[in-house]
Amino acid sequence: MWSSIFLALRIIAAFLAASWIVYWQKLPISYNFIFFIAVIGAVTGSLFESIPSKIDRNIPVPLGAGMTMWIFEEFRYWVPPEKMLVALIFSLFLGAMAYRAKIADVSALLSAALLGVLIIVFSGPPWFLLLLTFFILGGGFARYKYAYKESIGIAQAKDGIRSYENVFSNSTAALVLAVAYGIFPEHSLPIIFAYMGTVATATGDTLASEIGTTAKGKPRMITTLKISEPGADGAVSLLGELAAIFGSAIIGVLGYALGISNDFLLSVLITTAGGFFGTNIDSLLGATLQKRGLLSNSGVNFAATFAGAGVSAVIYLLIS
Repeated sequence: MWSSIFLALRIIAAFLAASWIVYWQKLPISYNFIFFIAVIGAVTGSLFESIPSKIDRNIPVPLGAGMTMWIFEEFRYWVPPEKMLVALIFSLFLGAMAYRAKIADVSALLSAALLGVLIIVFSGPPWFLLLLTFFILGGGFARYKYAYKESIGIAQAKDGIRSYENVFSNSTAALVLAVAYGIFPEHSLPIIFAYMGTVATATGDTLASEIGTTAKGKPRMITTLKISEPGADGAVSLLGELAAIFGSAIIGVLGYALGISNDFLLSVLITTAGGFFGTNIDSLLGATLQKRGLLSNSGVNFAATFAGAGVSAVIYLLIS
């Protein structure tokens, strides 16, 4: 509640300060553009402030907000204030619901708000709703047999509540593709399937981890097929693989239901294939680079979601 109020005050303050400068300096900048930049800067600044850090916040907050505003100023991209307000309110509302449901912390709420604003502005609310499905399913299944997972030491920290790190490691590819959809409409179809593929990868991987670790039998290492321990990096099980297919298929079905794709069969098949492949790339990277300390869990998620997107786009291009 207070986070939303402070965010609104920051947006107003940023808009008034910038408007005053533009007015007195007689700069040729529209107030619509100023409002767009003010929202982007305020949300980014609030996000940086919510991230725990040993560094003085007086450095990363203005620097992060300033760099983000500069990027959009360079592109001179903006949308009407009414569309920006709808995007902000809608994404904040959904993020607040996730926070109240204890699926996300404050940093994740603000991360989702920033992602939501950009995704809605560049591609539309259905795209953000599809991404939000991943967070809802991930947060929900993190609590599946939580007591058992906690007893064997593989339960998610903080009862599975998501933070900014989880949001960005799993959603950066989705954000890039949503922005690309708005900028490159001539390539909309491969981008659509790539987007659904990256969300499917994040969803499939999360469900594979949260459900697969509860399997009765021992999992096997993806690189050697030797018996491993539940929760080990790179360990896979039949239950986990089925969960990955299930989660990926849900994203394909929802992508069609939300109107992102207008072909049900392609939506389900391509998205499921991309999500399943991306999930296993995640396991492969976990068994190799993560085990050697070359990648963190977030780095593995980041790479796998881009891989899932790429596979989905390639499959579409091959069969279209």
